[in-house]
Amino acid sequence: MTVTAPPAPAGVVPTGRRRPAGRRAGRMNAGQSRYGYVFVSGYTLLLLAFGLLPTLYAIYLAFTRNGAFVGFDNFARVFSDYRFLPAVAHVALYIVYWLVSLIIFVVILALIVHAVRVRWLGNTARFLFYIPGAIAGASSVLLWLFVLDPSVSPVSALLKAMGYDSLVSVVAVGNLPVVFTVIAFWAGAGGWIVIMYGALNNISGDIMEAARIDGAGPVQTAWHIQLPMLTKWISYMGIMSLAAGTQLFVEPKILAQATKNVVPEDYSLNQLAYLYAFRQNDFSGSAAISIVLLVVALGLSTIFIFRGRLFDSE
Repeated sequence: MTVTAPPAPAGVVPTGRRRPAGRRAGRMNAGQSRYGYVFVSGYTLLLLAFGLLPTLYAIYLAFTRNGAFVGFDNFARVFSDYRFLPAVAHVALYIVYWLVSLIIFVVILALIVHAVRVRWLGNTARFLFYIPGAIAGASSVLLWLFVLDPSVSPVSALLKAMGYDSLVSVVAVGNLPVVFTVIAFWAGAGGWIVIMYGALNNISGDIMEAARIDGAGPVQTAWHIQLPMLTKWISYMGIMSLAAGTQLFVEPKILAQATKNVVPEDYSLNQLAYLYAFRQNDFSGSAAISIVLLVVALGLSTIFIFRGRLFDSE
């Protein structure tokens, strides 16, 4: 015969080990929360000091001149500058090339590396992809000055076959969006390939095995299973690359100096903002350009967030 204990009266907490265990778990969670706040506090302070406060100050400058509120006058003055629209076109074309090349080639290369079953070969490929990302932006441009000069380039035969016989002809203004895309892809794609590779490793093996059992080949598996599960990571890559692309400055600045202004000093919006601030002593106009860049970047990032369902729970 089985003997069962009578239920405890209402309002009475049964004695036993559950309550102390619950208390210990609560203390552990509280301790972990405190540690979490400590770890993020440094980033939060830096974000406030070098992110939020400068943004608020730029907004103040953009709507004032010599301390007096002028509304949208600074924006109207910048928009009417003959250098503004060409700079917008240059940056927009570069961003299109840059994002398209990233989304297509990074994902394809990550899928290929992930499909490699030979461990040492996959590790070597990831390492080789990542090496260029360890080179700083300015150093990367200097390296590409050597590569793009047909007189000393290791690929001079290819450049001459394409009709380029000097560095000036290679970096003509019409070629710059492609040139900057190649430089940026070479320097930044490797890190994203590694990130995408890690995301592919997080896909459940049961799902991949079920696809193989159902007869799906590598292309079908990539298209119907792996790509949909990479959507959030692709969106994240798009947001971060968009933020970096709108800040185009180092590459055209160094090329302008190396080619004696064959590349114009006002090629990009960041360069134009620099000229406003330090050549024309017009910090209000420079701030207006910065706010335009911020609004455009936030708007496009919002599209990536919602189209990619970046914050949707699984």
